[in-house]
Amino acid sequence: MRVLYGAAAFLGASLVSAASWGFDDATLTVQSKGAGVGGGLKEKLNLKSPLAKPVALEGSDTLKIVLTTLDGKKASRPHQAFLTIADATSGLEEAFAFDIKENGKGKVELTHKDIPVQLLASTAPLKASIILGSFGSSTPINTEVFQLDLKRDPSAPLDLPKAVRYGKMPEIHHIFKADPKSPNVLITIVFSLAIFATLPVLLGTWLTVGANMRHLGKALGTAPVAHGVFFGSILAMEIIFVLYYTVWNLFQTLPAVAAVGFVAFLSGTRALTEVQSRRLAGER
Repeated sequence: MRVLYGAAAFLGASLVSAASWGFDDATLTVQSKGAGVGGGLKEKLNLKSPLAKPVALEGSDTLKIVLTTLDGKKASRPHQAFLTIADATSGLEEAFAFDIKENGKGKVELTHKDIPVQLLASTAPLKASIILGSFGSSTPINTEVFQLDLKRDPSAPLDLPKAVRYGKMPEIHHIFKADPKSPNVLITIVFSLAIFATLPVLLGTWLTVGANMRHLGKALGTAPVAHGVFFGSILAMEIIFVLYYTVWNLFQTLPAVAAVGFVAFLSGTRALTEVQSRRLAGER
């Protein structure tokens, strides 16, 4: 009885280990340009034996393979699914990935433009194989399904890539971007005068709305440092802008702006505190 149980267990393990990847409903079609639907070659691919005759692929043809991948007998999506073409003489090989869906249905298309020139130059038919594999216990497969005969126009030369040669290279001449130039002096003067022309308007408006210049002495007497430094920081900021416009670059300007801005913030806070005290005292 134990012998029968042991034999059954061994048989079950053998069946599990024998599961492998495969495919079903595999169809190969070669569609010529302008041939219309059903005008090209159509063959069924077999997992166990390749096609008897090589498949010819002209320069304007499109080769297409449609199949369903199987994990054992169940349709499933493998982690790797490729169509490979190889030259048996040189050993060169190229792989083309199948576009596989979750239900195992997949396809791949191939034209002369997709094939490397080294394989296009081959005179003998190329071996085309399907590779399927994934994680798990299922055995991957690498099986030949047909021979691919590339029909190339002998009058059209191959665009062979230029071989890389290591040696002395030609001298490189760097062309740097020209330094930025200031605008025309006349334009600068015109806009500067336009800005300065607004100052009398500003002062006139200030006097019209009721600016009280009599508080200037009291303000300077109460907080001379705060008002003096705040006004000086405003002038310093304008000078920095002039220097940036004429000779300084951005990296020279930013630290100066940060320093003057910090001083203006501190002195301005003290100056505004003094102004607030006069406002609260009813002085206008």
